[in-house]
Amino acid sequence: MFFGTYAPKLDEKGRVILPAKFRDELSPGIVMTRGQENCLYVFTTQEFEAYYTQFSRAPLTDQGARSFNRLIFSGASAEMPDKQNRVTIPANLRSYAGLDRDLTVIGVGTRVEIWDTTAWETYLAGQEDSFANIAEEVIPGLM
Repeated sequence: MFFGTYAPKLDEKGRVILPAKFRDELSPGIVMTRGQENCLYVFTTQEFEAYYTQFSRAPLTDQGARSFNRLIFSGASAEMPDKQNRVTIPANLRSYAGLDRDLTVIGVGTRVEIWDTTAWETYLAGQEDSFANIAEEVIPGLM
C-alpha cells in the first residue's frame, strides 16, 4: 500500500528518484500514465494488469468508457527503475502533467501520483474546505 507525501526533484534527463518507502513495491517495474487533474498515475505492473482487467469489462458501446480507456492506455509507459532507483518520466507525460524540477509524489493506496509541486499545492488548497464533508459523502459509515 502506498501512502505519504514526498518532494523529489526531476533531473535534467527527466528522471525522478522513487521515494524509499515505495521502492520495494515498485522495483520489479511500473506503468505510468495520464492521471486525472493533470497528474501522473504510477502503478505496479501487477496492479496495472488488474486495472486493465476491470476496464476490459466495460462495453465498447459506452462512449465514456472508450474515451477513458483511450486516455489511460495511450499514455501508458512501462518503466524499470535503474540501480539508483531512478525512473524516467517520458517527455509526453512530463508535458501532460506540466512537470518541471519540483515534484510532489503521493501515495494513494494502490497507486502513486506524481504532481508538479505548484499544481499539487493549488489542488490541495482547493480541497481543504470540503475535506471534512467528503468522507460522509464518498464513504458512508467510514468515520
